[in-house]
Amino acid sequence: MNLNKKTPTRNGFGDEIVALGKEDKNILVVDADIGKSCKTGDFRKALPEQYLNVGIAEQNCAGVAAGLATCGKIPFVVTYAAFGSMRMCEMIRQEIAYPKLNVKIACSHGGVTPANDGASHQAIEDMGILRTIPNMTVVMPADYASARKLVRAAAEFDGPVYLRFTRDAVPEIYDENEEFKIGKGKLLRRGKDVAIIANGDTVRLALQAAEALAAEGIEARVVDMHTIKPLDTDCVMACIDEIGKIVTVEDHNILNGLGSAVCELVAEAGRGKVKRIGIQDQFGQSAPYERLLEMNGVTVENIVSAAKAL
Repeated sequence: MNLNKKTPTRNGFGDEIVALGKEDKNILVVDADIGKSCKTGDFRKALPEQYLNVGIAEQNCAGVAAGLATCGKIPFVVTYAAFGSMRMCEMIRQEIAYPKLNVKIACSHGGVTPANDGASHQAIEDMGILRTIPNMTVVMPADYASARKLVRAAAEFDGPVYLRFTRDAVPEIYDENEEFKIGKGKLLRRGKDVAIIANGDTVRLALQAAEALAAEGIEARVVDMHTIKPLDTDCVMACIDEIGKIVTVEDHNILNGLGSAVCELVAEAGRGKVKRIGIQDQFGQSAPYERLLEMNGVTVENIVSAAKAL
């Protein structure tokens, strides 16, 4: 992991969607008038005939995208995570997921990365909401390189996909040659004492915690669970069967997100223990991103403490 090189995952989306659009004229962007923040400006300039800006009308975005998908297009609806999950929710359910249309919902500003924009813009519920909708796939990449690869995987995937990106810069974890498959977690570190399963911008914290634990003689397995639906059940079951002690880490409400998904599998297996680290079922505030994580215990120190307690 390169702590000295940091890039927001939204930049990975912005670069990859241009590459995809040039390769396939059926790739379209349906923008809700926030292209600057969501990094669709280069797409608009390079491929204006494949770009639609419907204005600040997210529900209309969903309907327009659904219609385009019925005509064989592959539309990417682009907005903030708070609006792309909640303001659009009914339209996603009725117009996209129910008919299982090939629409991708690509959202920046996931979790508490909107920081000083405050609680109204911090999407701490989005992945949980979307994972309860049938036919929906839910993905959050951990860095720039994985964002590019998972955006491409989403474009090639037949069906609705929700992609969540960060506004803030996060460290480089993967190189450009790493391959990703939707629904298959990435084993980043082997270990036999405790498993740390994280996604998105918290994967970096999981890796740092594993280093700190190793210094104390505790071997932590680290998994990047970039897809929370469908969850990589084989990967989680291996953590349950081989270790039995799991810490989940996420920049999302601990209710109904990655931690809940893992706990559901642990409960059905009837064995294993889980400690969930994430947003503590409370709205954010206007504060720096790292400070907001600290206020919810989403820190290296807390991951280490939870792992040692297990």
